[in-house]
Amino acid sequence: MAGPGPMQVTIEGVVHVLGECRRFAPVLSRLGDKWTLLVIMTLRGGPRRFNQLRRGIEGVSQQMLTRTLKSLERDGLVLRTVLPANPPQVQYELTELGRSLSVPILALGDWARDHLDEIEAARAAFDRRADGMRPGD
Repeated sequence: MAGPGPMQVTIEGVVHVLGECRRFAPVLSRLGDKWTLLVIMTLRGGPRRFNQLRRGIEGVSQQMLTRTLKSLERDGLVLRTVLPANPPQVQYELTELGRSLSVPILALGDWARDHLDEIEAARAAFDRRADGMRPGD
């Protein structure tokens, strides 16, 4: 008997997909973070020292930038290098894996830019409907 077709899903397939989702959900969560996206896009321009990153990413705190960079380094997306200087300086750059991630991030940014008017119109329509609802509706 033939197995399920391309659009059919078995119970085993659903369980497998859910298991895989649980496995990579933390990675997707990290990649969905706005500071992660901004750090990756900033480093796409080449290596940067910590303070260069901080000045170039508007609104990021020192603590949040430090946390984001450590997470990206742990995930293999960013390389941290201590430069021989007095005082020591630290430089960050994208790894090959990080550079490969910048491609879909750029595509996502392009999509957001191309559809921003539609999204804003949908939000405004939703808000108008929500404002017209009575409590308990």
